[in-house]
Amino acid sequence: MPGRPERPLLVHPRDLPKRGFGTSEGRAAFIHSIAHIEFNAIDLAWDAVYRFRDMPPQYYADWVSVANDEARHFVMLRERLRQFGHDYGDFDAHNGLWEMAEKTAHDGLARMALVPRVLEARGLDVTPGMIVKLRALGDDATADILEVILREEIAHVAAGSRWFRWHCEREGVRPEPKFRELLAEYARAVLHGPFNVEARTAAGFGEDELRALQQLTD
Repeated sequence: MPGRPERPLLVHPRDLPKRGFGTSEGRAAFIHSIAHIEFNAIDLAWDAVYRFRDMPPQYYADWVSVANDEARHFVMLRERLRQFGHDYGDFDAHNGLWEMAEKTAHDGLARMALVPRVLEARGLDVTPGMIVKLRALGDDATADILEVILREEIAHVAAGSRWFRWHCEREGVRPEPKFRELLAEYARAVLHGPFNVEARTAAGFGEDELRALQQLTD
């Protein structure tokens, strides 16, 4: 298990209050939720480095680079949160990202398919809309941070796509049917559309995979 600070308190997602962007407190809670995702993403990247042995050198280079990016994202968000008079740990959070890491700890192929390409890729779908809302509220500072994160997360999801396909080739399985199988087994409850087809295509998703995502959320 990765080391964790005493706070935030981790609760079930349904126990997290719904807050809008319209108030300063609501905006701070939103920034905190994104910071928490990035905090978990640091652990996820280092876990990918530590847990899966005897991989090619480029695999480790990719995930160390991802960990570095995620740490930078967290620092940017934490600094922005402090400008609202809050800090990381002031709001409750959930543990969904790490729970998927535990479910896939036995299998590098499943990890690459499901953590970068399902959970982290969700950011590719929702972040553009968040940026639009923030700019409409005049919060360009937060929107600018999300622009950086969105751009760099495409490369992170692409690393997941690359190493998922590497595992499939090594095991002699076709990537598209395998991805569909893993989605059905592990990820039905965490799949939500609509999907950002342009960003996901740039991150290495094929047409069959995008179709599988759509069919499982229709």
